[in-house]
Amino acid sequence: MMLNRSSCYHRLIRPIVSSSFGVQDAIHGRLSGMLKKRYPNTNTNTNTSPPDIQDDETEAPFSLISPYLSTSSWSRWRNLLPERKLLGSGMMLIKNCVNLMGQVEIVNMCQKWGVDHGGFYQPSGAKVPLHMMCFGRNWDPVTRYDNPYRSDGSEPPPIPDDLFLFAQSVVKDASSRAEDLPLMCPDVCVVNFYSKSGLLGLGLHQDCDESSDSLERGLPVVTIAIGDSVEFLFRHIDENKLHEILLESGDVLVFGGEDRHIFHVIERVIPSSCPTQLGNATRLASGHLNLSLRQF
Repeated sequence: MMLNRSSCYHRLIRPIVSSSFGVQDAIHGRLSGMLKKRYPNTNTNTNTSPPDIQDDETEAPFSLISPYLSTSSWSRWRNLLPERKLLGSGMMLIKNCVNLMGQVEIVNMCQKWGVDHGGFYQPSGAKVPLHMMCFGRNWDPVTRYDNPYRSDGSEPPPIPDDLFLFAQSVVKDASSRAEDLPLMCPDVCVVNFYSKSGLLGLGLHQDCDESSDSLERGLPVVTIAIGDSVEFLFRHIDENKLHEILLESGDVLVFGGEDRHIFHVIERVIPSSCPTQLGNATRLASGHLNLSLRQF
């Protein structure tokens, strides 16, 4: 496979003139101004050192934050009240599964690794304009899993812990509601960024490059949608009817068990459908970011 070096290290983020003034600075500046206007004697300088308390027996100050609750990113990514739609015995669509914080962190995570060695590239076997990278194990449209290294000699970075734990929690949640959905431990994540809007012209396919053990057990695929919405088509293997669902930013699709072998395709990328808040917080380029986790 030939690597298009002119497109190496693709950036998901739209360039700006200066990045020295970020979203946090803007939020802090606005809050500081509001506090000073309403409470003139309030000191909003966050660089002020705390008082030096020498008495060990002094009672700890009251805190609104519980020290006993998990602060892991993956647990903060989940919306508390997502909408679950059962699409088959082993297939579930979880609408609005990833909240805005989670979407921002996933974009930043892909951007961080995507611009580094082994990050985004344009595969020669792709049928549409896209940039891709992998976590955990190398996969590409031509050699599949045969080559652990890319043509430039790089190997994929490990799956980030938060992403791994999030995928596991999603599968556990879905399997408690779907009768034919086993648990799995993801060891590969294929990240695709479709920069083209409109019809992609791709054909229906199956995700069947994993090991025979994984496929026979029906270990599920977890697909996370970020950015512009897409029209997703699928067909169960025992029927001819084609189904269409809309994958919006923050939606998660899980399919395993008997539905592990569904025929499916991203039919269309809907332009300018990325949530405004996500675009403002990340400067995500126009297109659809898709993360697909599975166990080889």
